[in-house]
Amino acid sequence: MNLARYTDGFFQVGPTHGFLPCKDPLAILPPRYNHLQTILHELARIRDDGEEGILGKEGEIEKRIAQLPNYGKEVEKESDPFVLQALFRAYAFIASAYTLAPAHFEQLSTGKYGKANQYLPQQIAVPLCSVAKKLDVYPWLDYHYAYSLGNYIKRDPAKGFVWENLDMAVKFSGMPDERGFIMLHVDINQYSPGLIQGVLGTLESENTVDTNRSLDQCYQAMININGRRKIMWEASRWKHYNDFRVFIMGIKGNEEIFNEGVYYQGVDENPRQYRGQTGAQDNIIPTMDIFSGVINHYPSNELTRYLLDLRAYRPVCIQRFFEDLKEDMTQLHPQGLTGWLNEYKNEDGLILLLGILEEIYFFRNGHWQFVQKYIMQNTTYAKATGGTPIISWIPNQIMSVLNAMQACIEMISPQNKSPLFTRIREGFPQKKSLLEKQLALLHQKDYDATKVYALNKTHKLND
Repeated sequence: MNLARYTDGFFQVGPTHGFLPCKDPLAILPPRYNHLQTILHELARIRDDGEEGILGKEGEIEKRIAQLPNYGKEVEKESDPFVLQALFRAYAFIASAYTLAPAHFEQLSTGKYGKANQYLPQQIAVPLCSVAKKLDVYPWLDYHYAYSLGNYIKRDPAKGFVWENLDMAVKFSGMPDERGFIMLHVDINQYSPGLIQGVLGTLESENTVDTNRSLDQCYQAMININGRRKIMWEASRWKHYNDFRVFIMGIKGNEEIFNEGVYYQGVDENPRQYRGQTGAQDNIIPTMDIFSGVINHYPSNELTRYLLDLRAYRPVCIQRFFEDLKEDMTQLHPQGLTGWLNEYKNEDGLILLLGILEEIYFFRNGHWQFVQKYIMQNTTYAKATGGTPIISWIPNQIMSVLNAMQACIEMISPQNKSPLFTRIREGFPQKKSLLEKQLALLHQKDYDATKVYALNKTHKLND
């Protein structure tokens, strides 16, 4: 893989930085954007000083944006990737805040999401589209440049990326649960350098020992990632997810909120639709899906098309990484890593791959548990922030992982006494049973989300 293809000056995908920025993002904008920075500083419902912010007062965001200068000409002159990222983050945040504030206040009063503002004023729309064009991304709040990976501030630089040490440069609620929720996504990416190193090492290995060492590196990285992911339960309390969730909603797939779309005034006259910020835009699991061969088990359906559509909501350098990795895995063997390990009779490698597949399962099933608790028990609104259907989106991918695990198990001798293989093989039926029983409940007309969640504990697969 040509690592020079996987950088845009802000991200530099590889074994040094993983999927994190190549240096810490700017905490604030340059002084020439002071009016914009003031709004960002005061935006959250609860500001850092404890006072009520702009999103704590109905109608306030509209008043403040009306007074905001149009920095379109200044943005056109920018070329520094870190300034561009900070500007994109700034305008993406206020675009979501402006459009979704009415939906937020309706939700506070009735418990249901209301209608969004459908018109984005030109003092937001023009510079947002300009900086989005420079970064080659969609002009809407995203996971990489705006809400998550490009939105952290280290409280103590010496303490690294543990979520407790991270704060948000820009925020919607200003409450601890929002910080814990999205900064934990940054936290898990501290293990992405080792993950990528293991992937590259596998592709470059010249013998079985090197191959298995690299596979084990991937496996250990995934264990660490899942260990940190589970901390979500304490980092962000599930009952408080609605304090900020509406502001990360996308336009596409959420017609109940946005109708036909959002009009970008001063840019064009047609309504636009973009998917919302979602953890499904993270890169760890897509990388592992491609590397492990889970993608070969994706069903051909609308849900898979949603999944692939989200690939376009990533920086171009990361899209290239995915494309090249997929090509490299195909060149390795027509059946990918599983076929390659099987052809060379590397049964120890197949067992390590099975361990990786199980960690992908644990990640997705853990994410599925978050959905059951944070969303399904908090709201009857049936769409995720990315605009995908709540009850079928993740199960579609879980089934793909289970099918990949089944194929891998069948390639390993039943007489193999490896403790890892024995544990996974013996526990596999429980994983299938859990998903089948959950889907059976969800197909009922008035399903009970608490019963769906309780099945995780019954099957001893709860976080």
